Amino acid sequence: MAKKLLITLVKSPLARNPKHRRTVKALGLKKIGQTVEHKNTPAIRGMADSVGYLLNVEESK
Repeated sequence: MAKKLLITLVKSPLARNPKHRRTVKALGLKKIGQTVEHKNTPAIRGMADSVGYLLNVEESK
């Protein structure tokens, strides 16, 4: 398992479920095209999976 995840926002969360908007904000994403780096933990992985239709997730070392 990779130690880091690169998470990029590729679609707008504006007209989405409020819970999904809060999840995107909790991941630290604000603008389309913004990329953040997180540790590959079950909590972060679950958050990314729940709003996966808005994100691009890549594993890095």
